[in-house]
Amino acid sequence: MATGQVDHEDAPLLKLCVESEADPAALPRILDFLQILNVVPRCVHAECVGREIMRVEVIVAGLSETTLALVAAKVAQVPCVIEAGWRRS
Repeated sequence: MATGQVDHEDAPLLKLCVESEADPAALPRILDFLQILNVVPRCVHAECVGREIMRVEVIVAGLSETTLALVAAKVAQVPCVIEAGWRRS
């Protein structure tokens, strides 16, 4: 099993929470970090708040909290991202 991944049966559901500019490229840029880890999200929810802000929530299983924290830190470095973090779902 790859580093940072845990058994799905024992894995808690974790949520990546992102606020970004309402940029058409934001969603694939956010999801790309999970694709690199070969993780398929359980659920992805994105909605625009007004004309300029988009909120994205991605629920994942099979990642450790440490790994998701690193993913959130990398997502936060994307130019269109305003804020990124994670929490237990």
